[in-house]
Amino acid sequence: MTATRPAPTVLTGRFVRLEPFDAEAHTDGLFAALAHPEVFAGGYGGGPAGLPADRAAFGDWVAGYGNADDARKFVVRLIGGADGGGGAGDADGVGGTIVGASTLGDLDERTEQLQLGWTGYDPRVWGTAVNPETKLLLLGHAFTHGYGRVKIQADSQNDRSRAAILKLGATFEGVLRRDRVRADGTFSGTAVHSILIDEWPAVRAGLEARLARHTAPIELADRS
Repeated sequence: MTATRPAPTVLTGRFVRLEPFDAEAHTDGLFAALAHPEVFAGGYGGGPAGLPADRAAFGDWVAGYGNADDARKFVVRLIGGADGGGGAGDADGVGGTIVGASTLGDLDERTEQLQLGWTGYDPRVWGTAVNPETKLLLLGHAFTHGYGRVKIQADSQNDRSRAAILKLGATFEGVLRRDRVRADGTFSGTAVHSILIDEWPAVRAGLEARLARHTAPIELADRS
């Protein structure tokens, strides 16, 4: 099957809706969700030193992060319940609180490969249905468009992200040593994982089984 580049589109699950990134519509919501030290602590955005100093700096940063010309960048928004549009909703007026972002990038139709990455979430949704459903939607989007290999990477020292990737059912391929420069100028290794099209049915079944254990809409706790 020949890969075809997906057009920007909305992807909808039971708990989240993924929307193509729009800087004007989404930056305030992403700032509220992601501009926290614990989000950047594990390597997101280049690590702790990459955390933008304020809303203006965040706007400049997020407009470029994972937003190459060949990328499909998505904002993750809750659906269902008070935080999913049943109550006040998000500050942009659309409804449904923005809780993160993720990207399909490095799209290569000839080799039928891409990378699923540049992913960050509001800490209040860590451990919920948000990540598995986001991955289910994005992986399905990639494989439906004929891609045969999806790469998922993490900073080699980010144990939490690496464990989450393995829990998806991805295969660990190895560590690229001294591969990237963090925002503070230090070097990091990159732990590389992948999912192949032949493995997708089993990975999909695993994600669907995890999501089946969640029944109630996701509720966000107030930040102290």
